[in-house]
Amino acid sequence: MLKVGVLGAGHLGKIHLRLLQQSEKYELVGFYDENPDYADKIESEFGYKRFHTIATLIHAVDVIDIVTPTLSHYKCARVAIKSGKHVFIEKPIANTIEEAEEIIALANEYDVKGQVGHVERYNPAFIATREMIENPMFIETHRLAEFNPRGTDVPVVLDLMIHDIDVILSVVKSPVKHVHASGVSVISDTADIVNARLEFENGCVANLTASRISLKNMRKSRFFQKDAYISVDFLEKKCEVVKMKDAPENPGDFDMILQNAEGVKKQIYFKNPEILANNAILDELETFADAITNDATPIVTLEDGTEALKVAYRIIENFKRVL
Repeated sequence: MLKVGVLGAGHLGKIHLRLLQQSEKYELVGFYDENPDYADKIESEFGYKRFHTIATLIHAVDVIDIVTPTLSHYKCARVAIKSGKHVFIEKPIANTIEEAEEIIALANEYDVKGQVGHVERYNPAFIATREMIENPMFIETHRLAEFNPRGTDVPVVLDLMIHDIDVILSVVKSPVKHVHASGVSVISDTADIVNARLEFENGCVANLTASRISLKNMRKSRFFQKDAYISVDFLEKKCEVVKMKDAPENPGDFDMILQNAEGVKKQIYFKNPEILANNAILDELETFADAITNDATPIVTLEDGTEALKVAYRIIENFKRVL
């Protein structure tokens, strides 16, 4: 078992602590939180061992799980990597592109592995449809959330939209050519609602909307490709797959047939992929353990996290120029 320590015991940090304690692939050694009174409370309430310095925790483990605010990701990762420890870093990987690139350089220099917590890659509805998404040419995403003061220290692009950016980059194997975006600050000092249009070199277009001031929660993505439409509901963990194939010469009474202007007939049919329930956060942590143990490439690499961050900042800079 890999010895692991957690940096940051806030809302998400407590979830990581609980799951790591349950995991059969990790031995949870303890945690560090910069707020001493809060750290004492977590230790007494849940029984996790509290460390009084980052250095002593890093020294005691093989893996550091960084669940601190984004502004401190780089500082924590830098210390851990220079100590020869593998790092799991919550999204976004860092506060700036320069910090993210240095994390990659340090991981290569010290020969350690790193993974970024883009948890939607592990969503069971996405996993069920992932292999069916082939060369999508139009993608539409909506990630809407009710207002929560937690997370408003960063633009909604880095808080919410970056999930969809990462998913899109994982299925569109082409560089982003153009970015068009607009954003509005309603409650926070940074943008609370953003719409972005990404145009890829292969012709694919992705239209993304993210909001943290909505009246209801929604996390849906729709993928359109030749002869197929795939819808993924990341919140409800459901999916819908509609496909088309050449119509049979003698269709049945209940076959759904479409005919275009050129007279070509297509049959519409539905696929119902099996969705296997899982704990996405536990899965991402445990597959990282597997990558370390088997000397394999993590599913969401530091490079993946950096590319998502680069696109996020292109979106932010684009709507800043518009404003």
